[in-house]
Amino acid sequence: MNDKNRIYLFDTTLRDGEQSPGVSLNVDEKVEIAQQLALLGVDIIEAGFPIASPGDFAAVKKIADTVEGPVIAGLCRAVKKDIDRTWEAIKGAKRPRIHTFLASSDIHLQHKLMLSREEALNQAVEAVKYARSLSPDVEFSAEDASRSDLDYLVQLITAVIDAGANVVNLPDTVGYAVPDEFGQFIRSVMERVPNIDKAIVSVHCHDDLGMAVANSLAGVANGARQVEVAVNGIGERAGNASLEEIIMALYTRKPFYNKEINVNYREIYRTSRLVSNLTGMVIAPNKAVVGRNAFAHESGIHQDGVLKERSTYEIMSPELVGVNRSNLVLGKHSGRHAFKDRLDQLGYDLKEDELAMAFVDFKEIADKKKEVTDDDLEALIKDHIWKVPERFSLEYLHISSGTTVVPMATVRLSIEGNGFEAAATGDGPVDAACKAVDKITDIYGKLHSYKLNAVSGGKDALGEVNARVSINGVMYNGRGLSTDIIEASVKAYINAINKHFYAEQRVREEREK
Repeated sequence: MNDKNRIYLFDTTLRDGEQSPGVSLNVDEKVEIAQQLALLGVDIIEAGFPIASPGDFAAVKKIADTVEGPVIAGLCRAVKKDIDRTWEAIKGAKRPRIHTFLASSDIHLQHKLMLSREEALNQAVEAVKYARSLSPDVEFSAEDASRSDLDYLVQLITAVIDAGANVVNLPDTVGYAVPDEFGQFIRSVMERVPNIDKAIVSVHCHDDLGMAVANSLAGVANGARQVEVAVNGIGERAGNASLEEIIMALYTRKPFYNKEINVNYREIYRTSRLVSNLTGMVIAPNKAVVGRNAFAHESGIHQDGVLKERSTYEIMSPELVGVNRSNLVLGKHSGRHAFKDRLDQLGYDLKEDELAMAFVDFKEIADKKKEVTDDDLEALIKDHIWKVPERFSLEYLHISSGTTVVPMATVRLSIEGNGFEAAATGDGPVDAACKAVDKITDIYGKLHSYKLNAVSGGKDALGEVNARVSINGVMYNGRGLSTDIIEASVKAYINAINKHFYAEQRVREEREK
């Protein structure tokens, strides 16, 4: 592999991605995503912004201490206390990186930072020098670079490379650029910075005008060798350049870009689904590469063409990105061996105890459905893999509702093996059931968003509910699964309450140490 053609993937799902409105991940969820990103093969994981909160610091530190393979980066402002906090969080990594940033556009310098160009340049240089005294790997980002004066930006980038930055990032922070313009911008920096050969140039593009991926690829075509991305394109406002779209564009159009990336392509789909489920951000059906319709063909002409020769309408293989297709139908008469074999094909390697519990749930679902699809199986397995310990679990619920009666719910929960029951009325059956849960747990949540997704087709489809619940000012993502949508809704609410309980328990344990 020609090193000059090597493109490095810098994943910022856990930092910029988590800044998506309403997204809040706990430490364990962040570690799980980081481990999956390592399995996918990204080169750098930006684990978070350590000084932002104690929770962010704890997550970055745990990722740095436990996740192997990629470089682990932490973001910090160009000030000493931020840099110290970031280094404290990431220094346990085998390959740590300090990522420090300062705005470079006059808009930001004048209206946000109240700094002159000279003051900002000096601050950036001092920050990079200090960061380099701690870490051999330092990245500097010129925030809002695409709207900066080019002469000043060239001066700034030259200075921070001399100060020790081995990666310089030129972001389109507000998604204002267009591809031709952004490509020429990167080319101009490459040509005018005299010491640019001593650093890797990176691009970080936002999707406000829907051009984050196109701008990033324009940057690559003009000399950038690192692309900053997020799974499913999540991030501030309209989001970031999409990890899966960048990967598959470079793969599918390799003869055009002539660039090399080093990833496990078959982990793309699983990574996308993991992030979607843990963040509660549902993937649009028409989302490129990982959307439900990405490899679907409804037109008769298209179907005929694909059946005769796949390349007529498919430019990439669904199997390559980890989307499996199978003719194996599972139902209530299917045995454990067939169940395990299908999970193996889907890429899930469960331990014996996990397999036994999953098989019991599979049988329960199969009794309610004529056929259990791959989507049903994936939803079931995710329900096991990503389930937090259950202090509170649903034993049963009874709903009384209709157009002429006040909705009422009776709920029975198990708490450490003991049953507790309560009843409540509400605006609807879900509201009534959640209020009954509140009475039992003495934990009161506020439902901020509610998304119901039919996992598969048909009247007997599994319902998957993703609920965003606020408890004491903290947002938790809850998930529930059932063929009964009321039951799925209540399970999602209880899941959020369990996350809150164990988050509070973790805080108490830390205080007692």
